[in-house]
Amino acid sequence: MQYQNAPEMKKFLPLVMLLMAAPAHADITTRLSSSVQLTVDSPSVTTNRIASAYSVSGNNISPSANGGLGSLTSGSAVSYTPTTYTLATDGDAFSFTETFIEGDNVTAQQTALTSGQIDQPVLQGNSTSFLGGTAGNLAGTIDTAGNLSVTAGGAGTNATGQFVVEITVR
Repeated sequence: MQYQNAPEMKKFLPLVMLLMAAPAHADITTRLSSSVQLTVDSPSVTTNRIASAYSVSGNNISPSANGGLGSLTSGSAVSYTPTTYTLATDGDAFSFTETFIEGDNVTAQQTALTSGQIDQPVLQGNSTSFLGGTAGNLAGTIDTAGNLSVTAGGAGTNATGQFVVEITVR
């Protein structure tokens, strides 16, 4: 079976296909941003106190008066009293070890900051001290055209300039 209107149908088909196509929509968003970040490191002191310790050991000896650690008073270190000993058996070999480690004083707090430094840090058995930064000439600007300018500062500073372009297509 043959269609007699086949040439007319060929002309009509592109028009039908054109009407079936949906229009294309796209939202394009562009975002431009400039930023400058300036930082100056702060000073710090980390201190761990060392504890006081006393130990004694030996062979063929006997303590005649016990010693040991004294009492702990705020602001001063602990004291110690040595132990006195006598030989258990006169004339025999003996060994003896007595050890005392003076711990750190009790400290209430660190001293004040001046010019980015800790005036008189309280340093104890295990301490780490960081002086911090100095701003010096540290600067950053963004002009009306979005141009960035950063100027280095002194030690312990950081200047970061950033320009971001973000394009979103939906």
